[in-house]
Parts: sequence; structure tokens; C-alpha cells
Amino acid sequence: MRNIVLTSICCLIILRSCNNPSTSAAALQKDTIGKIEVYSKDAASLIDSNASIEIIGRHYQWSEGPVWIASKKMLLFSDVRANTVFSWNMKDTPVAYLSPSGYTDTAVRNGENGSNGLTLDRNGNLLLCQSGNRQVVRMNASLDSPKPSFTVLSSNYKGRKFNSPNDLICDSKGNIYFTDPIYGLPQHENDPSREMNFEGVFKIGIDGKTTLLIDSIQRPNGIALSLDEKILYIGSTDDKHGGWYSYQLDNDGNIVSGKILLDATTLKEKATIKQGGDGFKIDKFGNLFAAGPDGLNIISPEGKLMALIRIYNRPVSNCAFNETKDVVYITADDLVLRVKLH
Repeated sequence: MRNIVLTSICCLIILRSCNNPSTSAAALQKDTIGKIEVYSKDAASLIDSNASIEIIGRHYQWSEGPVWIASKKMLLFSDVRANTVFSWNMKDTPVAYLSPSGYTDTAVRNGENGSNGLTLDRNGNLLLCQSGNRQVVRMNASLDSPKPSFTVLSSNYKGRKFNSPNDLICDSKGNIYFTDPIYGLPQHENDPSREMNFEGVFKIGIDGKTTLLIDSIQRPNGIALSLDEKILYIGSTDDKHGGWYSYQLDNDGNIVSGKILLDATTLKEKATIKQGGDGFKIDKFGNLFAAGPDGLNIISPEGKLMALIRIYNRPVSNCAFNETKDVVYITADDLVLRVKLH
């Protein structure tokens, strides 16, 4: 079937007017919703500038936190505002997998209530950042038979409830690192239920103890570890100083020193979709595939912008690789996308 190339305006009209959620993934590939921009020779070995950006799911309220389950050949991702985790089996349209995923109380609550970041622990259990419940949890069920029953891993720091845990990563020792911005609170920094006066990055140690790693980053968001687990990367969606940070860790997973890896201020000023540093993952070469201004930015470990998977008309929130890291899945507002890499 011929690919139909559309302008970004026409593309937006088609995306918004196609309201059949049962449409197969194969049939959705007609839409031109972005393009690949390669800025360096190193990036050319990672991704083809002519690679297709395929739609595998649409009509979500705010897609986030994707994680690939290699053992099941399955993608999981959150719809934060729908309080639901969805699954995709590489064949059919994504279906509801776990609900409620992030807010389990019966009282009416505004704000972003569902799960946000998802990851697996070293034993293959699903870990969730629960925005509505304001805690980090482990699902008490097998991946084949999910149910909304959770073990709370951390819900507070020194007796004060978290703002709204956003994204997380688990290292090979079992330490869990997570960010805690104010985005899930109904009134954000002015919410009357807020108990902390800062936004932190925390670690849940293998002993179960929660420690504060850093509290100086405004709007900490995405989080990931370098391949050797010696560097902790943190994204910030702060309006004034958004971007990506790099922190050296000691053998116990505590921060020793840090710096700004890439300031997104200039990128944001020039961008059509103005956004700071959101969720990201590390590819097999140590590069960051990072949601930010205008799409998914590909950034070297030295902080150089190498390429951009530009997505038209909508912000990108996060991404995930398959087990061989030659496919990247992207959550972008109402869509979930797939791009094949070299």
C-alpha cells in the first residue's frame, strides 16, 4: 500500500477525526506524524532518516511510562488520566491491562491519578509510580494475570507523603531510584494536601529504606542509569532550566557529584512543541533517547544532540526499547508509536 504523505496540519485533522479504536496497527501506518532528523555521523549508524514512525495505539488521554516485557513480547504503558495500564501484544490494538493502576481510593480526586512510570525489578515484577496514591508499589500478581493489588515499597520520606512519584528505574542490585515532582497533585505546588516543600529524587535501598538523593532539581521527571550503573541521569521539565542532568554514583548508589548534561533552554526556545526534559531510556551504546522539545531527542553520553525523532503537533512523554534495543516505543500524548532502529 502506498504511503500517503500529508502536511502536519492535514495529519492532525486525520488523527483527530479517526475515531475507530479497533483499527489495526497495520492500517494506522498511513499517517505522517513526524520525521527523523539526523545531525551527526554517529547518529546515522543508530537510526535511518527514512525510518517509519508507526502508530500502534491512539485515543489515550495521556500516554506515559512504557516498559517492554521481553518474556511476554508485550508492551505495557500507562494512561495516567484514565487510571489504567494498557498492554500491546505486537498484533492487535492495545487493550486495558490493569485498572485502577494509580489511584485506588473511592473518593473523587482531581489531577493525574493513574500510574505513571513503569519498570521491572530484578526478579521481573512490575513496579509502578502511583501518581494518585502518591507512592511507589509492586504489583501483587503475575504478569499473565494482573490485578490491582499492590505492595507499597515507599509512600513517604521522614513521615511526609510524597508529591506524586513520576518515573523510576531499578538497578541490578535491587535499588530503586525515582523522581517526585508535583505534577500529580491537583493544584501542583499550591495543593493543600502537599506535605513536602521540595521536589526530590529518592532511592529505595535493598534494605527497604528510602533516602533522599537530591532536592535541588525543579520538576525532576525522567530517570535512568548508564549501562555500567555508575551514572544516574535525571530529566527536568522545569520551565526555566529544563534539560538533563548527569550524576556520578558511588558503589552504594549514592550521588557523589553531578552536572548538567544538556540544557534544553535553547532547544525549547526554537522548538514548535516547547517542553523540558521528560522521560527517557538508554540505548545499547549508552545514548539517551529523551522526550523533550519537539519529540524524542537522541543525546550522546557527552551531552551532544545527535538526532531527533520529531513528532508533530503533540508532546512526547517517554519511550522504551525492546530487548535487543533495535525498536523504540514512544508515548506521545494520545498516541503510542513505534520506530525501528538499525
